[in-house]
Amino acid sequence: PAAARQGDELMSHARRLRQLLAGDPFIAPGCYDAFTGLLIEQAGFACAYVSGASIAFTRLGRPDLGLTTLTEVADVVGNIRERVGLPLIVDGDNGFGNALNVKRTVRLLEKMGASAIQLEDQTLPKRCGHLDGKSLITTGEMLGKIRAAQDARTDADTVIVARTDAIAVDGFDAGLERAHAYLEAGADVLFVEALRDLDQFARVGRELGARVPLLANMVEGGKTPLLAIRELAALGFRIAIHPGAMVRVVGHAASAYLATLRADGTTRGMLDRMFDFQGLNAVIGTDAMLRDGERYREL
Repeated sequence: PAAARQGDELMSHARRLRQLLAGDPFIAPGCYDAFTGLLIEQAGFACAYVSGASIAFTRLGRPDLGLTTLTEVADVVGNIRERVGLPLIVDGDNGFGNALNVKRTVRLLEKMGASAIQLEDQTLPKRCGHLDGKSLITTGEMLGKIRAAQDARTDADTVIVARTDAIAVDGFDAGLERAHAYLEAGADVLFVEALRDLDQFARVGRELGARVPLLANMVEGGKTPLLAIRELAALGFRIAIHPGAMVRVVGHAASAYLATLRADGTTRGMLDRMFDFQGLNAVIGTDAMLRDGERYREL
């Protein structure tokens, strides 16, 4: 058992993601900083999703309208990777430009600790997959981006996720056609965004689920019905991401806290809904870090 644990620690996080993809369907909750990534790890999940939308929400206080930059996303990924050992599926938007930009995006995000890099077929500036008014690059340009991503990765196990937003722009059949093309181009995972109903899920699963892992995006209040992982598995899907749920939960709780503090003038009435000083220190590992620091005092 000790040797097995050591082997798992030595295995790259990208290889561990490959193993997950070959196993049972799983959930990758969304995170946007090291703290939320740590909470996902401590909750026992095997993978986390670094959400570009949630980075925009929390880092900029702005909508997911293509406002974040590659370096901002890479900085977030690096902070998460330094604290969290889970495989990370990273939202690379549309690669932040053309195929050459995609190559830089893959190299930088991989260097910062991404296990998988997701690329979509929207034009610049992109927008959230559940907002209207999107536009697409051509299928041929997206195929070039997939090839550029494959050529750029330094770890052959790094997973390339190809996302199409074509359903919202050109209809379901066009989205399915693009998904087939992206699979033939060598995408490791397919992400058909904004599926509208169970029939669409079922058809994507029938045509593609046996050939490639399929990712489903669960957006509370979005265009896609919320399905449990067991329901998605029955439809042929292997990964469920919940990219924005963390920030929605935190935002809701924070708003309730601020309303209580403003009304009561104290937090005494909501201590059961927060970590106290000791509780938060336990989550982030303060005592362990202080003990580690003692090893270096006055050598």
